[in-house]
Amino acid sequence: MSVVKINVLTVPAEQRETLEKRFAHRAHAVESSDGFEWFELLRPVDGTDNYLVYTRWRDEESFQAWLEGPMKAAHQGGESGEKPKPAATGSTLWSFEVVQQAEPKNA
Repeated sequence: MSVVKINVLTVPAEQRETLEKRFAHRAHAVESSDGFEWFELLRPVDGTDNYLVYTRWRDEESFQAWLEGPMKAAHQGGESGEKPKPAATGSTLWSFEVVQQAEPKNA
């Protein structure tokens, strides 16, 4: 059964561009991970400071393997080992199991 992980990032207005550039710079970094199914970065439009990072995985084990491997390495910093200042001031991880889904109808 697929699992969905939604990372809720609190991002002040002055850091939005920084966050989006960082995600763009790492575009496709997660796609080659075993068990990866889907990714979306959702920008808030209703007055909140919360971005949603939506990922879908084949199973919990696939997500945990990515979390402890490629994701951990991506957040360690560059060759100098220096980590850039986070664009988000806080984060919360939501976890879900997919129990129903619908495919779009062909037009």
